Amino acid sequence: MASVKTGATPLLRRLSSFFYRHPRVKLSLLLAPGLALLLGVYGGSLGALLLQSLYRLEEFTGLVVREPGFQSIGQLGERANLDIIVRTTVMAAAVTVGCAAIAFPLAYYMAKLASPRMRSLLYVLVLMPLWSSYLVRVISWKLILAKDGIFTWFVDRLGLGGALDFVLGAPVIGGPSISQSLFGMWIVFVYTWLPFMILPLEASLERVPDSLTEASEDLGGRPRATFRRVILPLALPGLIAGSIFTFSLTLGDFIIPTIIGNSTFFIGPVVLLQQGTAGNLPLAAAFSLVPIVIMTTYLLLAKRAGAFEAL
Repeated sequence: MASVKTGATPLLRRLSSFFYRHPRVKLSLLLAPGLALLLGVYGGSLGALLLQSLYRLEEFTGLVVREPGFQSIGQLGERANLDIIVRTTVMAAAVTVGCAAIAFPLAYYMAKLASPRMRSLLYVLVLMPLWSSYLVRVISWKLILAKDGIFTWFVDRLGLGGALDFVLGAPVIGGPSISQSLFGMWIVFVYTWLPFMILPLEASLERVPDSLTEASEDLGGRPRATFRRVILPLALPGLIAGSIFTFSLTLGDFIIPTIIGNSTFFIGPVVLLQQGTAGNLPLAAAFSLVPIVIMTTYLLLAKRAGAFEAL
């Protein structure tokens, strides 16, 4: 046993010395398993899916014709499909704006004003919804926003029934009830993705030095000017990081548009419908390209604007 240990010790020392002299080799070996899993499993399956977008569905036989082309991608330009893309993109942008408007004051309070005990409590409250089932939360919101649900009861008690009827009667966003309207879908989207905006924004605001805001006040800067010229630019990386989550998750979600809202289609349900009931996998793959292209463009623009430099 002693000879084995003494024989193994020089070998371990040589390996340790080798990795010390070649840090890139050590880094490559550490990253290799995760990269292999990411590129092999995720990248391979995604590439196989996107390859289907180059095929087309034969109208008469219903069979997939495996001849490369852009017929399925070209169908995205049709009026009905283009409306789905625009509707989903507008909803994702509206959800991102709503999450940012709600998250910024709370994140600022957590980062700058709250005591350690209160900050810990707020962390728990922000993360608590994520501990329950995503599907259960969405179904619960459908009951809350139903015509005879607690939301309508609460609005009537506040004397805002007329305002609610005005929203329900509005074109595009209205409907028979909040749970069957695009406005209700927006509420559920904002609630669901709000933690993904609060956490990175709070982390970004926590890194903003208090001395900068104090210097702005000493120089006569009003609160609005301090926010616009000092706090917001420094918090922009966290805001961009949060918007990546809220925007991309809204683009690809199919559960909330299926349970909440009216019969209007979004990208997620269309992908599910085309690859399932309709059996049109090439068109489903073509629709899957849309969020990828939108998010890639968004990330390139954010990088060009320098939003990732402080991440």
